[in-house]
Amino acid sequence: MPPRPRTLLNTPDIELWPAWLLRARGNGDARILARAERVLRRKCDGRYLAAALREGLMPLVPRFPREPGVDDALDLLDADTESTWAADSATLPLHRLEERLDALGIEADAYAARTGLEVVAEPAALALAGFDRYRRPLWLLAGAARAWQRMRETAARDGLVLEAISGYRSHDYQLGIFERKIARGLQVDDILAVNAAPGFSEHHSGCALDIGAPGEPPAEESFERSDAFAWLAEHAGEHGFAMSYPRDNPHGIVYEPWHWRYADGAAG
Repeated sequence: MPPRPRTLLNTPDIELWPAWLLRARGNGDARILARAERVLRRKCDGRYLAAALREGLMPLVPRFPREPGVDDALDLLDADTESTWAADSATLPLHRLEERLDALGIEADAYAARTGLEVVAEPAALALAGFDRYRRPLWLLAGAARAWQRMRETAARDGLVLEAISGYRSHDYQLGIFERKIARGLQVDDILAVNAAPGFSEHHSGCALDIGAPGEPPAEESFERSDAFAWLAEHAGEHGFAMSYPRDNPHGIVYEPWHWRYADGAAG
């Protein structure tokens, strides 16, 4: 039996997921996922669009050939081999980024000038770096994935457990964060103090992750007082990681002791 795929292949509109990492959303899905090698998943809402089976492609939505970006996804599927994507890869075009920002009333150039943040393209492929606190697949660039695994192992030998809270996020996922918070009554300017605008988050690069520890709430300043943070402050640099948003950082983002970015040879 060939090894199970451990890469996420990426296009501007559709992700190609290893089927074994996806959760079935019903009995029909379970039977299909059990036979599939990869699943084409719409980025904006996570909808399963088609399953790649040994005998061919099985559409999972009506009018699948009309889905935006389907040709790019099928070309990538035809070219898919694990060895092709073993190393850190190219980035995607900044597809529809302006449209996403316009929906939030954010002007890209003005936001970049105000914050000093740069536009971050999404990688064309990401490596499975394990699983996060919630047992979700953790996707990072290949180099960052290896560095994260080595850092976790080193911390474990020192008696500490480091947990990933989140890693790679697409531009669409970041837009969804804003939309959910707006629906709860928050204003865009308030959200921007905590979350970078879609297209400007380090999470898009596949090099950044939020880190926690057992018993610690996720993404809270209290993480600063944990033994895990003290260990990171002393040793993360040895593994190529640095904290992106210290106190009084020039980007106007709140202090985030949980957010670390891999910088050794990382792209984006």
